[in-house]
Amino acid sequence: MISVADARTALVSSATPVGTERLDLRAALGRTLREDLIAPRDHPPFRASAMDGYAVRACDTPGVLRVIGEAGAGNALQVALSAGECARIFTGAPLPAGADAVLIQEDARRDGDAIAAPAVRPGRHVREAGVDVRTGERVLASGARLDAVAIALAATLGRAALNVARRPRVAILGGGDELVAPGNTPLPDQIFDSMSFAMAALAEQWGAEAATTAPMKDRAAAVAGAITDTLPSSDLTVVVGGASVGDHDYARPAIRDLGGELMFEKVALRPGKPTWFARIGGTLILGLPGNPASAMVCARLFMRPLLDQLCGRDPEPSTRTVVARTRTPLGANGARETYLRAAVASDARGQLWAHAAARQDSSLISIFAAAPALIVRAPDAPEIAEGALVDVLCP
Repeated sequence: MISVADARTALVSSATPVGTERLDLRAALGRTLREDLIAPRDHPPFRASAMDGYAVRACDTPGVLRVIGEAGAGNALQVALSAGECARIFTGAPLPAGADAVLIQEDARRDGDAIAAPAVRPGRHVREAGVDVRTGERVLASGARLDAVAIALAATLGRAALNVARRPRVAILGGGDELVAPGNTPLPDQIFDSMSFAMAALAEQWGAEAATTAPMKDRAAAVAGAITDTLPSSDLTVVVGGASVGDHDYARPAIRDLGGELMFEKVALRPGKPTWFARIGGTLILGLPGNPASAMVCARLFMRPLLDQLCGRDPEPSTRTVVARTRTPLGANGARETYLRAAVASDARGQLWAHAAARQDSSLISIFAAAPALIVRAPDAPEIAEGALVDVLCP
């Protein structure tokens, strides 16, 4: 067995970022940027008013000033201010030449074309050119996930289209004679296939496009055939189940029979010891345990950073833990790194607390609805009391 850290290193080092495509700005939401965005000009490109009021020369205040015109957003006043002059101005409008401050309208007393202005210091209520973005500044780096703020920044730079990572193609293979697809009628000894849907949803949530198949039967030929079918069109194949040591666990033998290279076959963690990783040609193959909690935990530990790498994102942030205090005592840990399903919340003082779920059985799915975070327990960690510090991997 290898450690979780070593397994993750093997995964990431085996993956090469997928190709790029160019998308219209509206279509790029949620995708991964594959170019640096450099500002072609300052934003704003001019000194602008931050308030409604009057553009003035600070040196003329206090005093009575003559209003010579008006400046609005998109309608700059083309006349420069001279001594004793001011201009009506609205938020976002360019400051007229000669002006260096804005007197807000609440502080001005107007009488016809004149205002009585109190003292105003230079720069008051003025947004300098480039206060948001400077010419030549790298606004977004390649590898950024494009959320609404990133889309706004790209639009601010005038970009109508962006170079983004193609979505990695992920094939999800779930199997077992005990599984039946939702929507069908199960036999008394069958259960519905949930993990194929869970893994596909997680893959898409993390930036991929996912395809699923009907549950594979527990037959060596069926498993080998299903894996073979994914190879021409997938960047990553995820096999859920068939990864333990039973008589019906055909996945790893199938990899060997197909000429694949197994990078590792077991990981020293709980839950998820049977996790494995292989390559056949250009397709990466990640094998996850069939127990639902094990599959969900291991997808978080391994599939997410692998997809980060394939998309051209830095995998490290998705594996970073935070420190919290435990709401419950935790017993001594065994020899394998352990991940406990937990709920995380902050108290009134901002202290983060993690409450480990009472039930940690690897067959349970419902736990994740209330306890989606993972408390990380190091190998051979000692018993700890309530309030002790723990590392937490958040969703």
